Amino acid sequence: MRDMVFISLENWDEIYRRNQFICEGLARRHPESRILFVEPPDDFSHEIRRGVLPHRKNVIPSPLPHNSNILITRPLKLFPESFASGRAFNRLLLHRHLHRALQLLSFNSPILWINDHSTFHLVHHLGESAVIYDITDDWISLNQLSEKRERTRREDAALCKIADQVIVCSKQLYHLKSAFTDKLALIQNGVNNELFIRGIDSPAPAPPTSREWPKPVFGYTGTIHADRVDVQLLIHTAESMDAGSIVLLGPNMLSREDNARLLATGHIILQDPVPSTSLPDYMRAFDVCLVPHLVNPFTDSLNPIKLWEYLAVGKPIVSTCVAGFRDYPELVELVREPADFYTAMIRSSGKAACKNEARREVASSADWNMRVDEVEQTLKPYM
Repeated sequence: MRDMVFISLENWDEIYRRNQFICEGLARRHPESRILFVEPPDDFSHEIRRGVLPHRKNVIPSPLPHNSNILITRPLKLFPESFASGRAFNRLLLHRHLHRALQLLSFNSPILWINDHSTFHLVHHLGESAVIYDITDDWISLNQLSEKRERTRREDAALCKIADQVIVCSKQLYHLKSAFTDKLALIQNGVNNELFIRGIDSPAPAPPTSREWPKPVFGYTGTIHADRVDVQLLIHTAESMDAGSIVLLGPNMLSREDNARLLATGHIILQDPVPSTSLPDYMRAFDVCLVPHLVNPFTDSLNPIKLWEYLAVGKPIVSTCVAGFRDYPELVELVREPADFYTAMIRSSGKAACKNEARREVASSADWNMRVDEVEQTLKPYM
């Protein structure tokens, strides 16, 4: 495989997302190739406005300790993106940063993989042999200012038009983007089945923190964000509970006010995120897996990683009627009315062993190794 420049929407950290699973899968299979993983820029103006002293890291591409052919770098952003002149200067900084990095690494005609639509301007400027545009969410439908939405629409359309290959992770995204390109591939998210089966079936005690959660435990994993999680549904549900706990386990992006409202119910626990490798150990303590997601155009575009991880766990699942989960009505308790959510949780908690194997069987066909097979097949003409 050719070397690759991978423009990510997320930092490389211990909480693995689609980008990291794909990069690690490709790196294992092609040790002769290198992947330059470009994190979102250090936003100096934002940090200064918050009164935080900026701290630069990963300026020079640095290899991962456990995988030396994946190198991490982070550019610099000096000005707010709300001004055209600021965006232009930030783009210039990004171009200069990447040109220096590619020169340092002696990259020659790399594949350019773009996950961040706002970096469309890099196309044809890095000497790339091919452009792959991987779309994981419908960022156009996100709740945002109209000016930013229109800019996102233009950037997305431009990439769909000029990319050699467009990859989407959900059926809804495939439907939406088919109007802009015929070079379209659907590659859904997946799960590390070996990790989850080993963790869930382990005879070892659950982590101490999880042993303190009041039973029954209704657990949610993933980013806790107001654009996805229905805060009001959680509050209404928690206020209906006589016992037990709702554990929200993952990066918390909610406002201070929303966090206070959730904690005030007395039944909701906001658990700090844990490394992806430890997640199954904590999920051993779950009695039911929850998906209290909003149902809107944005969540309709998702193929949640938690879908496959919940199925791999095998435990009962209660979800709003949201994309991904509604594809498996025989394995997921789907709730259409908020008033019915708690009733469904209690009903599901009494079916601990029901359909466990059926859920795991579905998850076995969505292993990340299989998804990387699909990525390789898509990349084959450009490798």
